[in-house]
Amino acid sequence: MCRAVNPVRSQCIYDGEATTHDTIAVKEITIPKKMVQKFLFLLLLFVIGAQSANAQGMPDEDIRKAAPDSFLVKFETSKGSFDAMVHRAWGPLAADRFYHLVRLEYFDEVSIFRVVPNYVAQFGIHNEEKVNRAWRKLGIKDEPVVKSNLKGTISFARGGPKTRTNQVFINLSDNVNLDTYPAAGIVGYPPIAEIVSGMEVIDTFNGQYGNGPTMRQDSINVHGREFLDRHFPGLDFIKTVRIVETF
Repeated sequence: MCRAVNPVRSQCIYDGEATTHDTIAVKEITIPKKMVQKFLFLLLLFVIGAQSANAQGMPDEDIRKAAPDSFLVKFETSKGSFDAMVHRAWGPLAADRFYHLVRLEYFDEVSIFRVVPNYVAQFGIHNEEKVNRAWRKLGIKDEPVVKSNLKGTISFARGGPKTRTNQVFINLSDNVNLDTYPAAGIVGYPPIAEIVSGMEVIDTFNGQYGNGPTMRQDSINVHGREFLDRHFPGLDFIKTVRIVETF
């Protein structure tokens, strides 16, 4: 079929034969920006899913849905269990992200690779490179600090604007300086949750390596816990994280 933009007589070639016929106008269509963004987002998830089928912890089409107003999460670790209550009002976007990470069982079997006594315990690097790579493309917008980084609160780690993705840390003491700490143009680390039981378990996490493993994050992102067990033996790890109750 030959089609022209203007409704005029035109000449087309079909298998070498010239024909003249009337054509119809084609109306321009304007697609809303939000629809384009949603399409691109879904396309990204489709590509990620096609490349990493059946990989535990991969993002899915539901990760943009809002989390419950609050929800209780149970952690089972190599040292025991503890519970955390997540409050969406403290940081809606970050709480939503944490909810979906837990829902997708992302944190299962990941190492608590950074433990600095009386400071923080950090985790969130997956054991499969393709999973880490997928989440790094999905950073969430920055939010203000509305709750102080007191002992037992949980915040997302970040390295600049819109870099909160998959790593979180538990405050092991009152780190109020993190409420206003400026880094890469962003001020503060907004807590989204608080430990409601089992803080004594968290206080026993292996901190012999301190900040050492954080200097090897490129390798951890590629090889996960296998690399950490080889170069930093004895680090504690998360067995499972599950949503126990929503409110």
